[in-house]
Amino acid sequence: MANVSIRMDDNLKKQAEDLFNDLGMNLTTAFTIFVKQAIREQGIPFEITREIPNSETISAINEVQQMKQNPSLGKAYTDVDKMMEELLA
Repeated sequence: MANVSIRMDDNLKKQAEDLFNDLGMNLTTAFTIFVKQAIREQGIPFEITREIPNSETISAINEVQQMKQNPSLGKAYTDVDKMMEELLA
């Protein structure tokens, strides 16, 4: 049996441990499953993609950029409750 050491962010490790514990396994078992599946598929066993915003998100980003350049295009709020009240009205 070989020992494998990896480095990762403490918070990421904690989240992974919590998830895998809920699934009835530890981090070692989860990594072993990942490696076995990668060997079986001869590649990463899931799709790896860049995070590309959808059209709605791109539109919202563009709108915010326009509002920053021309503040008269939108309404500014200093009270979150007032903003939510108007948004939900």
